[in-house]
Amino acid sequence: MSDNARPAALPGAPSSSPREFHFTADDFERVRKLIYDRAGISLSPAKQDMVYSRLARRLRAHGYTTFAQYLTHLERGDEKEWETFTNSLTTNLTSFFREAHHFVLLAQQMARSKHRPFRIWCSAASTGEEPYTLAITACEAFKTLTPPVTIFASDIDTNVLETAARGIYAEERVDKLDPERLRQFFVKGTGAQQGQFRVRPELQKLLSFARVNLLDARWPMQGPFDALFCRNVMIYFDKPTQYGILKKFQPLLREDGLLYAGHSESFVHALDLFRSQGRTVYERSDRKR
Repeated sequence: MSDNARPAALPGAPSSSPREFHFTADDFERVRKLIYDRAGISLSPAKQDMVYSRLARRLRAHGYTTFAQYLTHLERGDEKEWETFTNSLTTNLTSFFREAHHFVLLAQQMARSKHRPFRIWCSAASTGEEPYTLAITACEAFKTLTPPVTIFASDIDTNVLETAARGIYAEERVDKLDPERLRQFFVKGTGAQQGQFRVRPELQKLLSFARVNLLDARWPMQGPFDALFCRNVMIYFDKPTQYGILKKFQPLLREDGLLYAGHSESFVHALDLFRSQGRTVYERSDRKR
């Protein structure tokens, strides 16, 4: 979520700054409850301006003049709008080889594993940089463009999943990649696609994409997975929600599987489920040594 929001107004009071749409702190509390119930996201009180700016376009699209009108429309059960509402309030900050030490460890894990295919779930795929980094890591670890690896990539945001599935990135999205990696795993666009880079089809074949809400009672994938990437997602959930998700993660991992978390995330409240292996990597607590 953006950290540039100003503090929320006093309860029940409209914002002091002139705005196109009527938006009160009571409206903000309704939004907080709706996104928490729908996606488990806990919005802090400092996110009022962020909520306004992201949802204002939805009011324009529907012709509403107040947030109360829009939220009532949402609560009446418009499933397509629920999806857009959720997409609007989720944040997708990502890059290739972000938190690079995880991919060094993943390559080592692949080398040790006797399981074939080696199965990975990337539970916050965003615009695709993370799952394609997993695919590149697999190709490098096995020294082939057709490694014995399958990657299931999911996200709650359907818009970013469409971007990920296309696998096309502007030059600034790939300019920090090692030049040899860029040459080996991307195809430079020409003509109308000049300045863009497309992921090689061999990498795309390693991935499958699907929308998954981590709060859903059932998930479409089945374990066991050798590695589960859930990085910089849990920070948006409160501790009870985190615990519920971790409880569902555990049986999906092989006994010797690893859970990779974000750099600011800690699961000390779930020691009965996962124990740290150092640097935001966790193993199942019931793993026999």
